[in-house]
Amino acid sequence: MAPEWLSTLASVGMAVGPPLVYADQAISIVRKKDATGFSRDVCAILLLANITRCFFWLGEHFELALLVQSMLMILAQLALLYICILYRPRLSPEAMLGSSRPFGFWQWPTYTQHVEFLAGFILLQAILFLIFGRSNFYIGVLGFVALGLESTLPIPQLISNYKQRSLYGFRMSTLLGWFGGDLFKTIYFFVQGSPLQFKVCAIFQLSIDCAIVAQRILYGNTPPMSAIMNEDDDLEEALALADEQH
Repeated sequence: MAPEWLSTLASVGMAVGPPLVYADQAISIVRKKDATGFSRDVCAILLLANITRCFFWLGEHFELALLVQSMLMILAQLALLYICILYRPRLSPEAMLGSSRPFGFWQWPTYTQHVEFLAGFILLQAILFLIFGRSNFYIGVLGFVALGLESTLPIPQLISNYKQRSLYGFRMSTLLGWFGGDLFKTIYFFVQGSPLQFKVCAIFQLSIDCAIVAQRILYGNTPPMSAIMNEDDDLEEALALADEQH
């Protein structure tokens, strides 16, 4: 009985744990009313990867816990995306009316534009699955796309940390959740005999987590210049308003 209980507990942890990692990040952003330090691209990667993983499950029924995890993660990231847009940094590309990305990808000014893109992405995935869903090769590629995309999750945050030379705004709880969660799921995939796609991509993602841990040790979490400028602007506005009232 003990192994069954442990297996059930591990499955519940796999389904619920990863989405909950982002709860503290969301609460922190709402409290500060500032999403500085958290890369919104993380939401993009998780949304696209987990939507694709759901279609992968239709072709290859892997563990139910992993499917439930994907569904919960989609809901969690939609909520986090809304919060990030609501409290976007003043120096964000869309706030500065400019983006270097083609079509301003994922730097659109409204939440509705992001949802419309995701709806189109789901429709495209559905059409492709209806056409190629019976092909084992297509299903295999779909799995590598889903898990490969998810394994790049820490990369935008890694780049953001490098540019700022700081982990300011990126919650330690989120970092520990990434590292601990990816370590746990890597072990889980090997023990459960999950498809090869899960194992390979989990190892890659864990290696990026280790790099971010190294950044945390090297850079710390002191505010970057952009955050200091925002605080100075807020102080100036408050002083100006006080002068007007007097």
